[in-house]
Amino acid sequence: MNYFTQQSIELANQRNYLDLLFSVYPLSPDSVREIDKRVWEQIETSYRSNDNVSLFKSLLKLKWFPIKDGYVPYFRRDPSSIERNPMTVNRICGRVRELGLDRLYEKCTQPKETNRQMGPLFRRWLNLGALGLIPVSEPEFLKSNDNAILDGSDAELMDFAKRHLGYTRNKGVDFIARFNGKYVIGEAKFISDEGGHQNDQFLDAMTTLRSQTRSNVINVAILDGVLYIPGKKKMYNSITTEDVPVFSALLLRDFLYSL
Repeated sequence: MNYFTQQSIELANQRNYLDLLFSVYPLSPDSVREIDKRVWEQIETSYRSNDNVSLFKSLLKLKWFPIKDGYVPYFRRDPSSIERNPMTVNRICGRVRELGLDRLYEKCTQPKETNRQMGPLFRRWLNLGALGLIPVSEPEFLKSNDNAILDGSDAELMDFAKRHLGYTRNKGVDFIARFNGKYVIGEAKFISDEGGHQNDQFLDAMTTLRSQTRSNVINVAILDGVLYIPGKKKMYNSITTEDVPVFSALLLRDFLYSL
């Protein structure tokens, strides 16, 4: 087991782990999504006039579709298919109408799922200087060999990693830094539970951890949540049966300054 993995397990099980973690991931589950008033007016008008095509097109303008249906992403990618598939549109709109207007509005403005808030929250925590350095732009990052954290979106960091660090995966990353001449690249995730999407998040981070990079690059997985709870669980067993750098964001500073 990696030393920092062991430290993360001890932190999670012997101290006020969740209280401390709130500084990194200050989740706000009660904050509603904002929707354009004009779009809602179109939705309401279409709903009342029983115009399913217009209703469906208006709902697609929202970032968050009010019901889960596997066919919706197809319509998002090919809006022209709406007119060609009236039965599917009517089926989906039938489920929407079952909600009623008041419930439909609640669904359209419901808070983001907590796992979708994590990336921006981790980046905001970095930008506060929690690691002792403020992230910098690529030109400033490249102009010296001093310790530094690279600022940028997932896609921008991925592009940098491909150009400079030998990264080959077509997946954005959350963190790139240089400490004592070594580069560190990784993903940061809060694993709130086991199963389903949360397992996918864990596997995604572990895939980045094991992806190909140059010899002076250290791949890490900056993970928090239930994976540090001991027991016969896949995630816990995965991180404790081999020596790979998986650790809490709360230990990231210690890890970087130990290099």
